[in-house]
Amino acid sequence: MRRPYSRDLIKLSKLISLRGRKTLITGAGSGIGRAIAKRFAEAGSDLMLLDIDQPGLSQTREILNHFTCLKHLYTIDLTSKKDIDSYWESLGTELPDILINNVGIYPFKDFLEMEPDYLQQIMDINLNSAIWMCQKFIKSRMNRGGIIINTSSIEALLPFKEHLAHYSITKLGIIGLTRSLARDYGKMGFRINVVLPGAIKTKGTDNLVKYALKKFKWGWIKTGYDFQSRLALGRWGYPDEVAKVVLFLASDMASYIQGVMLPVDGGFLSS
Repeated sequence: MRRPYSRDLIKLSKLISLRGRKTLITGAGSGIGRAIAKRFAEAGSDLMLLDIDQPGLSQTREILNHFTCLKHLYTIDLTSKKDIDSYWESLGTELPDILINNVGIYPFKDFLEMEPDYLQQIMDINLNSAIWMCQKFIKSRMNRGGIIINTSSIEALLPFKEHLAHYSITKLGIIGLTRSLARDYGKMGFRINVVLPGAIKTKGTDNLVKYALKKFKWGWIKTGYDFQSRLALGRWGYPDEVAKVVLFLASDMASYIQGVMLPVDGGFLSS
């Protein structure tokens, strides 16, 4: 939301509050998206939660039941620009003040075996959905400004796992998108930044570890060991640790932060 800067000392509780603002979060049915929804609900924001996973969205809403904020759920296929367009048309004047592009997938596939349809699906989910959501958000709020926070990955800057070239491509694209929009629309009242999570314990990453151990994927196991050894904090992080950073960037605490790439990776990139 476009707000003139005040030099008056403002209470910390007010700076971090999102009361009176609406936040749209993609990929809110699980993992980091769900954790973001919880922290934003705690900060008082009304929520617009999007995911293709309807049961996951319902579970997220149940977890948020004790918060008094409004919670609107939308089951949507974000690979479809037509569905994205229809969703924004349905909003009318009930526009979000904050957009969190969090949705993403990271299936493993050898680059030499990749087919066009497979790559297109990854591009549509991880990158193109953010492109079209950002376009709709900026167009709809051109006279008011707003806040966008995109989710990339440490894999965009330092590819570490094998068979994720397609994923790294999309996540590097998210960084380029973020920094370009921050430069182009900052003077119009839009604050746009990107977080780079890494080594975050989610259901998906836990399943990968279990699969590697069960199937004796020695290459994966060695990669996991090497990955762990680079973590300056010596441990994996949790979705809430990403959510708290996203909340900071969305709040007035970050009023002069623009176009940054903020790793949330336990020190992986610095090691």
